Amino acid sequence: MPSVVGLLEQRELTARRRVDALREEVDRIHAELDVAEREWKEWVIARSRVGEVLSPDDDASASENQRHSDGQPVRSESAGAAKPKSAVPMRRAGLSWSALSVDYQRILQALADRNRLGQGPLTCQEMAACFGLDPVPGKVEALRSKAKRLVARGWLVESAPGKFTLAKDVAGQGAGS
Repeated sequence: MPSVVGLLEQRELTARRRVDALREEVDRIHAELDVAEREWKEWVIARSRVGEVLSPDDDASASENQRHSDGQPVRSESAGAAKPKSAVPMRRAGLSWSALSVDYQRILQALADRNRLGQGPLTCQEMAACFGLDPVPGKVEALRSKAKRLVARGWLVESAPGKFTLAKDVAGQGAGS
């Protein structure tokens, strides 16, 4: 008859192997996610650049000709906007949505639209659908992580577990873009 300790060691070894295999899978998925996010952000930038190129020349030439008294060009408002992968700042009075990266602005805009229509809180699965993403666990969890970060910084409120709305002082503010 096998010993109880031997059986427990076998089960422990099996569980440890499963944990190691899952960790390897998670690392592979994280690497794949990083590549996909980088590619997506490049497409966002490309679309933005094409929009700049196709915008009326009056706006472009006006901003190019504006200079400070020391001869330095005046930076446009978009130059102060957050870059992708930037930290989420704590919410404070007078801070506009442009301080957030595009991903976070999209979340706020979706919730602002929902608020304007009087539709109440939004779940991360519903957000994924709004953004045209497949509601698979990886994408939903990425959105949940961003939403939780916005809650921690005072931009959103989690009214019930997994249901997000704009914070009270954020509700009336536009994205500024």
